[in-house]
Amino acid sequence: MSNTTTDNNAQHPGSSREIISSKNDECISCVQTDVDAVTEGIVTVAVMDDTSTCANCGKEGNSDDMNTCNKCKSVKYCNAACKKKHRSKHKKACERRVAELHDENLFKEPPPPEEECPICLLPLPFGSNTLQFQTCCGKLICSGCTYEMKMSEGKDLCAFCRMPPPSSNKDCIRRVKKLMDKGNGDGFYQLAWYYERGERGVPQDWNKANELYLKAGEIGCAVAYHNLGVIYRDGRGVEVDKKKAKYYYELAAIGGDIHSRHNLGCIEYDAGNYERAMKHFIISARAGSEGSLGAVKVCFQNGMITKDEYASTLRAYHERQQGMKNDARDMAAAIDMMGQWT
Repeated sequence: MSNTTTDNNAQHPGSSREIISSKNDECISCVQTDVDAVTEGIVTVAVMDDTSTCANCGKEGNSDDMNTCNKCKSVKYCNAACKKKHRSKHKKACERRVAELHDENLFKEPPPPEEECPICLLPLPFGSNTLQFQTCCGKLICSGCTYEMKMSEGKDLCAFCRMPPPSSNKDCIRRVKKLMDKGNGDGFYQLAWYYERGERGVPQDWNKANELYLKAGEIGCAVAYHNLGVIYRDGRGVEVDKKKAKYYYELAAIGGDIHSRHNLGCIEYDAGNYERAMKHFIISARAGSEGSLGAVKVCFQNGMITKDEYASTLRAYHERQQGMKNDARDMAAAIDMMGQWT
């Protein structure tokens, strides 16, 4: 609230513009028009520079000029030499803080939003049969919008840019690589998918697939990290490595992939880390994962979460599911079940 008052509020009974102080009988104008008079006599308070103390030698310095720990970002040093000397003493605290920061990011609620269909603007549904990647424009389009395009145009055109499908495998790969040149993460993912399965005229090459999945993940395609997690979990073209699998699942979950989030819940549950497992399952269920909702229900029945936690998760799940539905998607799903897509 502002301390500024109007002229009327500043008036004193029997006076037109001044209030008389009963303490020292000094006249103070209540309506100040001269800015210089207001500031006259005010003591200027010096503002201290933001300073920090070197964690090794205790020397103080300007925070902006000091050397910060690259991992935990929580301590500063006056120079690189002090940083190196203090490394062994700081190691445990650093690792603990890094783990805390990682968990803060990993268990952020709500999770990052899933992508939306660029046409109907509803959250994209789950499952490869409910959406389609367009190699022409690089868009992921839901089955409902694809269905409506076929019904309205009577042609197999991209529902976003109206381009026809690729004329050949060579044309498909050319389109995908063009998207990759523009930095499209889904383009990298798509080509990785072809190399993993040996489709669209490219040979099966696990090393190439893993390389492309990694690049796609770095650009922002969370599902690419999920696929890497599956690859290391099952040893597809690589040695089985559970730690790497979990690492990539975590990167995918941070990016909003609920399948990885569910898998992390299972991993933590099997390891006896029930509190962490519950966090993963609840976040994933609230984002719309049916499997995670089932896990939350079982955990509620076993007394591992409260009734209120289960109820709020159930409500969020149904709201999320409803938000992904429309009539066109329902029609597309019915046609897909009957195997009538042409």
